[in-house]
Amino acid sequence: MDTLRFIRSNAHWLSAGLLLTFASSFGQTFFLSIFAGEIRAEFGLTYAAWGGIYMLGTLCSAAVMVWAGVLTDLLRVRVLGPTVLIVLALACASMAFVSSVPMLVALIFMLRLMGQGMSSHVASTAMARWFVAARGRALAVASFGFSIGEALLPILFVALMGLIGWRSSWLIACGALVVISPLVFLLLKQERTPQSSSSDDHVSGMGGHHWTRLEVLRSPLFWMVVPVLIGPPAFGTAFFFLQVHLADVKGWSHLELVQLFPVYTGMSICAMIVSGFAIDRFGTGRMMSVYTLPLAVGFLVFSQSTSLVGGALGIAFFAMTSGMQATLPAAFWAEFFGTRYLGSIKAMATAIMVFGSAIGPGLTGLIIDFGIDYTRQMVWVALYMIAATAFAMTGLKKARSHLPRTPEVDVIRT
Repeated sequence: MDTLRFIRSNAHWLSAGLLLTFASSFGQTFFLSIFAGEIRAEFGLTYAAWGGIYMLGTLCSAAVMVWAGVLTDLLRVRVLGPTVLIVLALACASMAFVSSVPMLVALIFMLRLMGQGMSSHVASTAMARWFVAARGRALAVASFGFSIGEALLPILFVALMGLIGWRSSWLIACGALVVISPLVFLLLKQERTPQSSSSDDHVSGMGGHHWTRLEVLRSPLFWMVVPVLIGPPAFGTAFFFLQVHLADVKGWSHLELVQLFPVYTGMSICAMIVSGFAIDRFGTGRMMSVYTLPLAVGFLVFSQSTSLVGGALGIAFFAMTSGMQATLPAAFWAEFFGTRYLGSIKAMATAIMVFGSAIGPGLTGLIIDFGIDYTRQMVWVALYMIAATAFAMTGLKKARSHLPRTPEVDVIRT
């Protein structure tokens, strides 16, 4: 299928996915870290205390995500998506009036659950379920929302804080979500067939079977891919969470390091697009075996670099894994375990990745307190990712032989 024709023919559904991934930005680490200095000053928090609050809220969101994510198997996206965004908008509005540490913990929990968790989960589950032959391209297009948010929101909201303060800036975030929510509903006025209510349109997984979440948990393949799934969100989040620390260790200014981030955004977009086409051409099995290796290379290069050029090269490799992370896991669950129970399966997987994003900053920060800076830790992270890749490769090689023949058509419309 011609890609441009595919995008034009499915613009409504792809645009809805893109808006949902963009909206998830308001609960992502890169956005919340913009306000870290102001929040710490407001409540007199140390770095350790702020990190602990962030980790607690994120861990709680990961636990709830296991159950909340099942809603994608029960409700249409045109109902669930806007509802998630309205709840996220309320959490943003409440941040403008946060007055105590317990309230801050609760709001971090809601922002992480509805932003990083549910918004991205609803979008990627819908793309993986609605599209079969063009699943990779659909996920790549929808995932552009992540990149747009990463590129625009930090600059915009840093400027807004200078003009109207950090609390009022959260009201602007709320207003943006109030606008996006009805747009998603309108785009999905004619929604594709919901898999939860049309069993004929499901695509089976290994062995021609529709796997339940409990069966997935009992599968050796699941446990063999968990290490590669948890690594990028854990240590990638830590990279951005510790950006001031990294700049200090390298002897760069924070501004110099931040100026390298467009390299990350550009390369992650390229990797996202290429991985989308590769999924449709080769399937997810071979790619899941190797997609974390660029992160290992990137961290090794960055850890040894003394110049900004070397740092940019390391970030570029790291971004390759981040770009593939936006498309590959969702397609993997659908291809290997089927789409009938995809929402509940992917909810569990998303919870694991959210859990990783909570543990990564806390663990690396603790090791820093023992005198081992994050650039030195990066060598161990790289070795971990290489070992995890070898482990996953073993399981995937055996599992690929049990896959059904790849379908050549997409799910029909209602």
